[in-house]
Amino acid sequence: MSNTFEALKAELKQFKEQKEIKDIMTSLDARKAVIKKQSKLTQQVKKAGKQSPGGLDCFKEENMYHSAKDTARYLEDTSYMDAYAASKLDQEWN
Repeated sequence: MSNTFEALKAELKQFKEQKEIKDIMTSLDARKAVIKKQSKLTQQVKKAGKQSPGGLDCFKEENMYHSAKDTARYLEDTSYMDAYAASKLDQEWN
């Protein structure tokens, strides 16, 4: 009887080891899939970061704000200012 018990015990131990290895492989495959998905996303984000509108010079902090003097000089002889001046004169007459 002890031989049978020992054989069953050895078979159970082998079955547990196989199940443990199978569980480890399953969790490892799941982790690999997550890492692969994250790396693809990271590559896409890096690629999109170079092409995003935020990457343009006009959106950088040092180029974001202009003084009133710069703005006035830029708009000085444009059609925008001519139309604005004409509308101001129109409003004064009414």
